[in-house]
Amino acid sequence: MSGKPRDHHRGVVLRTERLTPHMIRVVVGGDDMRDFATSGLTDHYVKLVFPHEGVDYPEPFSVQNVRASMPRELWPRLRSYTVRAWDPDAAELTIDFVHHGDKGLAGPWAAGAVPGDELLMLGPGGGYVPDAAAGWHLLVGDESALPAILASVEALPAGALAYVLVEVEGPDEEQKIETAADARVTWLHRAGRPVGEALVEAVCGLEFPEGDVHAFVHGEAGFVRRLRHHLRIERRVPLERLSISGYWRSGVDDEAWRAVKKEWNRQIEAEEAAELG
Repeated sequence: MSGKPRDHHRGVVLRTERLTPHMIRVVVGGDDMRDFATSGLTDHYVKLVFPHEGVDYPEPFSVQNVRASMPRELWPRLRSYTVRAWDPDAAELTIDFVHHGDKGLAGPWAAGAVPGDELLMLGPGGGYVPDAAAGWHLLVGDESALPAILASVEALPAGALAYVLVEVEGPDEEQKIETAADARVTWLHRAGRPVGEALVEAVCGLEFPEGDVHAFVHGEAGFVRRLRHHLRIERRVPLERLSISGYWRSGVDDEAWRAVKKEWNRQIEAEEAAELG
């Protein structure tokens, strides 16, 4: 695309795969992906761009230009997704989508994607990679965090101790995990319970091994907040040893969550500061 901003990437769907009843893998590539680059992190993410149908956007297209020149109701919708894998030699990017029927925006798109479809994205961003020097690792999340958790476990060195707790709806949503690490994997089945309830119970009941922990905890904001309090206040895990964030929030869409997330985090930090003294 002529004049394309450096952080915009237009991928062409190469193939798709239904991994589980509710997880769809989409692999994109094409010449425009050749300048996509990651930096060795395992939680890289992209923001997928979904323009409104029937709207004429200025060319060359960029989210920044659209926001500067068009009313908010016409701005493209953005959805954040973790990079499952990036193959720089083949210039192929793999993204796994949680799909629940017609609900949402990106999931239905992935369900209908066919080779040749285009996907515009921003990024990549990210900030976490397992610390090889850590005494042990704790990786916790729901389906939305599963791609990053899998990428992280695969990146662990041989013999590294990792406790991996993943909550999915049922046994047919489990995925195979391949790693050289000493990974103690627990699949928790939601079976209709509130998202994250089983994860909170499992982490709070976990007997922590000796040594410095490096933790990754992501998923629905409600349970993430409860686990952040447990890890920071009750377990005294230093903030610098904890990658933790609400990827999404039950009951609101991505735009609404992004609008309040910064203030939500600020309130949590203030509460922690008061409790930690």
